Amino acid sequence: MLESFSSPAHVLIIGASGGLGAGFCELLEAAPNVHLVRVARRQNDPKVAHICDICDESSVADLADALKNQPPFQLIINATGVLHDRALEIAPEKSLNQINAASMARVLQVNSIGPALICKYLLPLMATSGKAVMAHLSARVGSISDNQLGGWYSYRAAKAAQNMIVKTAALEVARRHPNKLVLGLHPGTVDTGLSAPFQSAVAQQKLFTPLQSAGYLLNVIDQAQASDSGHVLAFDGQIIPA
Repeated sequence: MLESFSSPAHVLIIGASGGLGAGFCELLEAAPNVHLVRVARRQNDPKVAHICDICDESSVADLADALKNQPPFQLIINATGVLHDRALEIAPEKSLNQINAASMARVLQVNSIGPALICKYLLPLMATSGKAVMAHLSARVGSISDNQLGGWYSYRAAKAAQNMIVKTAALEVARRHPNKLVLGLHPGTVDTGLSAPFQSAVAQQKLFTPLQSAGYLLNVIDQAQASDSGHVLAFDGQIIPA
């Protein structure tokens, strides 16, 4: 696993306690050539080394400060995201009249501002020699050209914004460190709480377990080259159009 990286690979998972984040951790923990560091928003896992709220800039800055004396990271995966939250009255909008400014702001904060802060503070902690990848979980619905159904205003806008942040960060980083890749990752439909209300129309063979999707995405990361930086790659390695 992660054979294209120098060994041992120093890996950071942000959102380690979520469904897909936990899948990444389970696979990477079993890899003998990986040193894994877990980050979560809440301390609900004894293996979580650090707590960080990606929507709070001081929290992300504190995380970077706590990690600065560790060996540089070859791989950082941001496995955070929000699509719906009953407690915060967040749900995908079916029409314009369902847009709520406060809910929309929260979706944008988690899915686009949070990734921007991760890029700002954690890209400097990545290896400058050998392959290094920062990957953010994205979604096909963030593609503007692929939008055929409408709806889901907040989530679509937030993921489209995240994809632009990934692209722009990739261009900036490549000027000095062409070995550093910044990617978006489309995991497919994964059987987690995020997709649970929307699984009824998904064919069984297209509904992935967290371990399945994490395995596919780690393979995509391992295969990724400098020419892929700035793109959103699906679980099968295909580029998602902007």
